[in-house]
Amino acid sequence: MEASYYETLDNNTVRCLLCPNYCVIAEGKKGSCRVRINRDGKLYADSYGYVVSLAVDPVEKKPLYHFHPSNLILSTGVNGCNFRCGFCQNSEISQGICPTSYIAPEELARLASQNDSIGVAYTYTEPLIWFEYIRDAGRLVRERGLVNVLVTNGYVNEKPLQELLPLIDAMNIDIKSMKHDFYKKICGGNLEDVLRTVEIASK
Repeated sequence: MEASYYETLDNNTVRCLLCPNYCVIAEGKKGSCRVRINRDGKLYADSYGYVVSLAVDPVEKKPLYHFHPSNLILSTGVNGCNFRCGFCQNSEISQGICPTSYIAPEELARLASQNDSIGVAYTYTEPLIWFEYIRDAGRLVRERGLVNVLVTNGYVNEKPLQELLPLIDAMNIDIKSMKHDFYKKICGGNLEDVLRTVEIASK
């Protein structure tokens, strides 16, 4: 699927506009998240629908405080991340390449309505790099009267965030540190953009 947020540059290169990394991607190459690829001067969401993990978890495991307590939620994720944290507990799937299975948005929404699940949590790695899939699946999940949850590093630009927020019922935004140098050296990002996401989401 063609990506939603990017601009074309000279020599068939593109600049991704999804997150503050603003990756400039040559033809045939991927951005730092490893899931968005330049094909013939167009940016594609290469991981659309490709699930690296799928499980039914207690909602408290996300963890969320007093959000549908004692309920279960279908949890899923994608290979890749737009950070490179050296301490990542899921580094084998966030920074490595693991086998995936394709699950169409309609199928994910159907699975979310089974096993007493209250909806879908997009988690394990970084869900916001899966923007197009969450947007499409999230609408179908909502149509079934179920909830959408993001467990995220919050490293996203404002426009795509604002597009997703109407579909999101709860977010756990993981603040890695309140030190700017930590974000730069350890995560490969910046604290200001994460705090902006927190401020926007809190409204």
